[in-house]
Order: sequence, then C-alpha cells, then structure tokens
Amino acid sequence: MTQNSRRLTAAWLLMVASVVYNDWLLQFFLSTGLDQRDSYVSELFAADQPYRTLFSCIELACAALVITAAFLARSLFPQLLAAGWMAVVGVGVFSAADVLLPMRCAPSIERHCAEVNPWHTTTSGAVHFALFASMALFIVASHQGAPCLPLVRQWGPWLLPTSMAAAIATVGPFFGHPGGQGIAQRIHLVSVGVWFVLLSAELIAINNRPPRVRSSSPGAPMVR
Repeated sequence: MTQNSRRLTAAWLLMVASVVYNDWLLQFFLSTGLDQRDSYVSELFAADQPYRTLFSCIELACAALVITAAFLARSLFPQLLAAGWMAVVGVGVFSAADVLLPMRCAPSIERHCAEVNPWHTTTSGAVHFALFASMALFIVASHQGAPCLPLVRQWGPWLLPTSMAAAIATVGPFFGHPGGQGIAQRIHLVSVGVWFVLLSAELIAINNRPPRVRSSSPGAPMVR
C-alpha cells in the first residue's frame, strides 16, 4: 500500500468513525427507556440494558476503525505527530475497554444503581486523557508547521477547551448533583466526532498538497 493510499484509507476510516462514535443518535429511533438529557451514553451498553449487544458491537467497531486509522497514519509523519497518532490509538483501545468493562446498570433510571463502577470509570477517564492528549499534541505540531496542519491550527484551540468543558460538565452525579449530564456528554461526543473529521480532512489535504521544499535543517521531513 502506497503512502497516498494509506493516508486516504486512514482519512475515510476516521470519517466513518466520526459518525459511528455518535451512536447515541440511534436513541431517536429505538425505545431504550433512557432519557437523553439525564443518562450517560455508557448506560446504553450497561450489563442489564436491552440494547447492550447492539451498542457494544457499534462501540467496538468504532474503536477498531480509530485504531486502524491511527496506525495507518502514524508512520507517515515526524515524531511529534507520531505521538499524536499513538494517543488516537489510545482513544480506540480505551474505548474498547470501556465496553468490555461496562456499567452494571443504568443509574439514571435505577434508584439503587451507583454511578461509579471503578473499572468502567477508570477506562472512561483513560479515553478522555488519550483524547485530550491527541488534541494537544496535534495543536502543538500544527504551530511547528511540519507538516502544515491549517485546520488543526485554526480550530484545535477552540475544540479542545469546548470538548474538555463538556466532559467536565458530565461529572455532576458523582458529586450528588445529577441532571443534564446526558446533554453535556452528547456535546462532548459530537466534539470528538468533529475532531476525527478535522484529522480526516488534514490527511486528505496533505495527500493532495503538492510537494514542499525540504527544510534546510538536518533530518527535517518533506511533506509529499
């Protein structure tokens, strides 16, 4: 597989993942019994929920898309971007772990169901860490300009705090203040989808960008 075909394949896998990652949209068509305003998306594949198998399979498929795309793209870029792509791999790996270590029940509708499932809470936190690390690494790389990432440079500094603020706004139930966490989480998931689209667009743009003059600094990469 040539470098160009690898970039394009990675780009389209991320584009598909941006949609699949927001599988909560299926709640508009399925009677899950969960209120989108006050329920975590993880409740859709909680161990006792009727659509657990469906949403688990979708989440695992999305994780596979993200991991494959990141590995395809990783070797095409200099070291700092390679680190960013490995953080994207982490998003996929920890997302899969999130499904394999699910919530036991749905706390938004089950009175005696605890919001904190230690293993699931840990994997969810790891997903967020990997996601924000990927954003930060790519934003830093975009300002270093090798290769040029104009969309990440323009939109990344806005998307990162927006996504982080939405993620923080979901923790109310852990401190005894439930309500509205579902809206905040879905805003966060949309922001992740936008992030995947940005990365996909950059891959396509780099693929179509004409060759640039090699930097005079030793060992500097040349964008093809």
